[in-house]
Amino acid sequence: MKDYKIIEVKRSIFEDNDADARRLREELAAEGTYLLNLMSSPGAGKTTTLKRTISMLKEELKIGIMEADIDSDVDAKAISETGVRTIQIHTGGMCHLDADMTRQGIKEFGTKDLDLVVLENVGNLVCPAEFDTGSTKNAMILSVPEGDDKPLKYPLMFSICDVVLINKCDTLSVFEDFSKEAVEERIHKLNPKAEVIFVSAKTGEGFDKWISWIRKELKEYRKS
Repeated sequence: MKDYKIIEVKRSIFEDNDADARRLREELAAEGTYLLNLMSSPGAGKTTTLKRTISMLKEELKIGIMEADIDSDVDAKAISETGVRTIQIHTGGMCHLDADMTRQGIKEFGTKDLDLVVLENVGNLVCPAEFDTGSTKNAMILSVPEGDDKPLKYPLMFSICDVVLINKCDTLSVFEDFSKEAVEERIHKLNPKAEVIFVSAKTGEGFDKWISWIRKELKEYRKS
């Protein structure tokens, strides 16, 4: 007979978080707030993508951005320059956001008067994929310089996302070994329903399609 207990802490943490995330999603739906959880590795272009997205939508939508980072406010400063409501969330060393952290941020932020809130998660392709933030939908950015093999290396991230932006397509002539066909095939093998959009936050390539996706999402959300 064992003289010690085995506690499945990891499982308990995930189960509690999933329940909290469901409650948060219901609360946001009740107030009509669409929360998009945006993930990527560091340097993939989340902040630049957000700035261009804001510039294209801020005249028609009330937008708020929640910036998450381990310990800095660089991105929040950059986003605040666009004029939209911005808040910085420090995760206290954690490499991800969970539902409780998101709720705390929303409480301080105030979202009831906003049409679209984007949560820029911590730059990481592993931990953020494991924790449901309570968001309405999940999005991620993969940049061309990272390589078309990332869906093979980080399958969970790609499997939970509703839309994947392939950013920095203006560098395809430099990174000639990156295959648009291969990356899209690998993503759809993991997640057949994922929307894959090829963009360049620098030049604006593909952003009309990305903006159309957001508009369609918000329209369907308001109907539900």
